[in-house]
Amino acid sequence: MRAGTVVNVTPVDCRRLEAIVADRCTPQKHVWRAQIILATADGCGTAEIMRRSGKAKPVVWRWQARFMEQGVDGLLRDKTRKPGKPRRLHQFPKLSRYPSTGTEGFLTR
Repeated sequence: MRAGTVVNVTPVDCRRLEAIVADRCTPQKHVWRAQIILATADGCGTAEIMRRSGKAKPVVWRWQARFMEQGVDGLLRDKTRKPGKPRRLHQFPKLSRYPSTGTEGFLTR
């Protein structure tokens, strides 16, 4: 955890996070996010949380910050991303096995 930053986990949040970890149907990304916050609540340092979760330091910091801002609900929801470029259907020329004329085709006999 960064110096001077404190994560306050209430008993209600702690029970909810433990339920997420215990539920076998929960997506694994939610489980390890909850485990990061539970380890933080136990007083573990960033290095220990990284060792337990197998995640990098920025990942640990990101989910600690998200929990401080939005609580447990913030861990269960991914941030929206900007959509990519619009799909272009005419990007590639249409290839035909049998070209209309024999001179420009590459599969002529």
